[in-house]
Amino acid sequence: MTEVLLSLATGALVGVIFSLLKLPLPAPPVISGIAGIVGIYLGGIGYNWLVERFFS
Repeated sequence: MTEVLLSLATGALVGVIFSLLKLPLPAPPVISGIAGIVGIYLGGIGYNWLVERFFS
């Protein structure tokens, strides 16, 4: 839980700094960003499943 809170705080701080400097936010559009994160997570889970299932 501590990692989640630190990530959230760091992300908020970066957002504030970028807004103060009038730079575009360093994040993808919401839906494609969420889809990318979910894809990375599912890919990691799928890889572990395949390795455990077929190569152990």
